[in-house]
Amino acid sequence: MGGDQVLQAVEHSVAALGRVADRDWEESTAGQLKWSCRRTAEHIASDLIAYAGQLAGRPTGRYVPFEITTAECEDNADVLEVIRTTGALLAAAVSTTPRAVRAFHPYPFRAADREGFAAMGVAEVLLHTHDIAVGLGLTPAYMPPAGLCESVLARLFPHVRPGDDPWTTLLWATGRGDLPGRAPVTEWRWSNPLHIDADRIVLQGVHPAAAADLAEDGTGGFEWIAGGPVEGTRIGAGLVFQAYEAGVHRPEWGMFALVRKEDGLALGALGYHGAPDEEGRVEIGYDLVEGARGRGYATEALRALVGWARERARDQGDVRSLFAVVEKANTASRGVVSRAGFEKVSDDWGDGEHGEQFAYELRLLA
Repeated sequence: MGGDQVLQAVEHSVAALGRVADRDWEESTAGQLKWSCRRTAEHIASDLIAYAGQLAGRPTGRYVPFEITTAECEDNADVLEVIRTTGALLAAAVSTTPRAVRAFHPYPFRAADREGFAAMGVAEVLLHTHDIAVGLGLTPAYMPPAGLCESVLARLFPHVRPGDDPWTTLLWATGRGDLPGRAPVTEWRWSNPLHIDADRIVLQGVHPAAAADLAEDGTGGFEWIAGGPVEGTRIGAGLVFQAYEAGVHRPEWGMFALVRKEDGLALGALGYHGAPDEEGRVEIGYDLVEGARGRGYATEALRALVGWARERARDQGDVRSLFAVVEKANTASRGVVSRAGFEKVSDDWGDGEHGEQFAYELRLLA
């Protein structure tokens, strides 16, 4: 998800709304919103320029304190020109912002990267164009490109089971329509991936679209050191995408790519095998590309993950312990879990009378 997708969404929107630019947008209410169609169109432009501003200014604690005005616009065609212009500015900001940059966005983890702002910009354009189209009775009905809708769902709604029709699913997920077999949505938020900061690395949440790419021999959008990603990462990514397709994926309990700060290269992956069970226990797993082993990266990453889990345990109480299974012959991995504070709880884990694995657990709250 990048600048090209922002431009595609904007051009599709402007073309659709251009067909009804001669109508009265001030007197028509935009779909289920309380705004007029004119106010909603202005909001699209405001979102686009605000997201561009976040990527350009890179604040970490708030939105950059400015806003756009369309007071000089004489008609609806002028507003559409502003939407096209602000879309181009966001596309340029996305295209020129380094991958590692994060800027403030409130939901859900207080920050988003360039891909997140691109996805949110696309979503704002698609959804509010729909609102305006409904308010103006646009015929035929507004129908954005399915690929854009699918991308928005996989990046911003990783907890939502994808449906057969991405556009219908996106409308349902944002409270704008019904979906057979699913309860109406009354509240919703974006869900940008969680990033966990460590000393030399950042644990970057892998959203379902990136997971699908990794599982299919791609890079997941990351730049990897030589030899990566390894097979374990690809298998784990496949499990993430399967959970997404089943509607049981919870992004904070998913996979993280381990990205080295000094050069932005991915070294491996670490993550959970799913959300905590009824007893609050969740299993973790990890691997590194061979060229990154023996330098303490796995221990650093696991300690960072433990730190996040401790905060989660204190704040929400849905997780109580972390669990790990390690091959007995894998002395390096056994050292990683031990240094991160895990204690051995079984010498014979696995099938048969004498299992081939050790089991470790770390209790998060005393």
